[in-house]
Order: sequence, then structure tokens, then C-alpha cells
Amino acid sequence: MEINTVGVIGAGLMGSGIAEICARQGIRTLVTDAGPEQLAAGRRRVEASLERGHRGGKLSDEDVARINDTLSFTSDLDDFNACDICVEAIVEHLPDKKDLFARLDRVAPDHAILATNTSALPIIDIARATSRPEQVIGTHFFNPAPVMKLLEVVRSIATSDATLASTREFGERLGKRIILAQDRGGFIVNLLLIPYLTHAARLYESGFATREDIDEGMRLGCGHPMGPLQLLDYIGLDTAVFVCESLYEEYANAEYAPPPLLRRMVAAGYLGRKSGRGFYEYGGADA
Repeated sequence: MEINTVGVIGAGLMGSGIAEICARQGIRTLVTDAGPEQLAAGRRRVEASLERGHRGGKLSDEDVARINDTLSFTSDLDDFNACDICVEAIVEHLPDKKDLFARLDRVAPDHAILATNTSALPIIDIARATSRPEQVIGTHFFNPAPVMKLLEVVRSIATSDATLASTREFGERLGKRIILAQDRGGFIVNLLLIPYLTHAARLYESGFATREDIDEGMRLGCGHPMGPLQLLDYIGLDTAVFVCESLYEEYANAEYAPPPLLRRMVAAGYLGRKSGRGFYEYGGADA
């Protein structure tokens, strides 16, 4: 199936980034969110990203105009009635995702693929909220979506061969390197990453080492681009807790349980870079 129109639900950091890379490839892209403020913030994120590309010489005036012409923002989910694929990028909360997919199932055309950007939740549980589980699939993009080359495609037990083939083709058209994962909590990347991050948080929580020494050790000792506590701030501590809870529920392994410090920080509103404070302090919250 040829994908000519993409619908992105969620205009946050991930959703706006996914929408931008689709529009950059000349695919008609619609974006929606729960409210006008979130939608306006998503538009500003895309505009700022395009402006950075223009200043850096990567995008011409014509490129920016073409991308903006391809990209539309709407507050009406009914506008998704002509989408070939709908990509969900809302909060990492299963009841919210299931509710959204039930609505998408009623709105999207019969041929449309319904994709979720979840980083850990079971795809089959989301698919069961629809009448077309064979057309539901996981498309786990990585932040920032316009920069990160990886796309983790997750096939549930019900996903059809045709859906998988069309989704792979779609990801490759976006310039992504595709890896295929089973529908098990955490898939490939987070199943390996989360124990590393939670152990770093526990080391810091116990007073074993400073935040700077933990991060410096992994950057300089292992060649990582950023340390684990910095990465948690970048991911968002609330998102990390959601993923931890999902993995712990699936595997009942203490390695995946969210450390108490992470829960307390989230309760205090210290969510990382997006709130201006996490393990480190930042100049201001992301727009």
C-alpha cells in the first residue's frame, strides 16, 4: 500500500518530530492534539526546527515553504478520515492509548494502518481496542525524531504481513534504519536500556557517587554520548517511570522497577529537561 497521507496524534516533542520528518519527505501530514495550546506549541517546535535547518544551510527558502505547505494542524480528529497511516504519539498510558485507538478505528478509512509510538506497552493490548488488529503495529521512533536514524517496528501476534511490509516501506521512505522487535515489553532497545538507567539512578540515590561522576564515567569510560542521568533527563523522568512500571508488570523483575527517587522527583514536578529540572537544572522548560 502506498502511503500518501499521514496523521500524527500528539504534538509534543515526539509527535511534532515525527510530523516534521514525514512532511520533509513530501508526504501530506496532519497533526492533532488534545487542545489548542498543545497544538500551537507543536507548530512552534516544527517552525523552530525548520528555522535551524535554514540557518544552517540545510534547507532553502523553497524547502521550508514546501514542508510548511505539506503540513497541517487540526483540532478535529475527523479530519483523519483520509489518512493511509495514523501514528499515535500521546502519553505512555495504556487506557489513554486504547481509548484513542478505538476512536481512530471509527474515523480512519478501512485500509489505514494504525501505528503506536509506544516504547514499552504491549501492541496487542492496544490493537484489541480496534476492529482491525491485523492493521495495528508499533512504530517506536527515537528522540529527536528528525535526527535519530532508528525506527523500531513491533509486530503483534495479530499484525498482518501486509501491514508489516507497508510500515517497513514507510519507515525506509523516512530515511530510517528499521529493526524488527517482538511484541514483548520494552521491545529491544528499552529492554536493554532501562536496567542500565535504573541502576544509575539507584547508585546516585544511595550516595555511591555524584551525578557528575556517574555520567562522566559512562561518557569517558564507555564512549556514550551522554551519561545515564543526563539521558533520563532527556527522555523525561515521567516517561521513564511509565516505561519502568510497564516492564515490571510484564517481567516482575526488580531491575525494571522504578527507583523511589524517580517517583519522588516526578511527584515534585522534576521531569528533566522539559520541566527545567531533573537530575540537573536547565535554563527553562521546553516549549
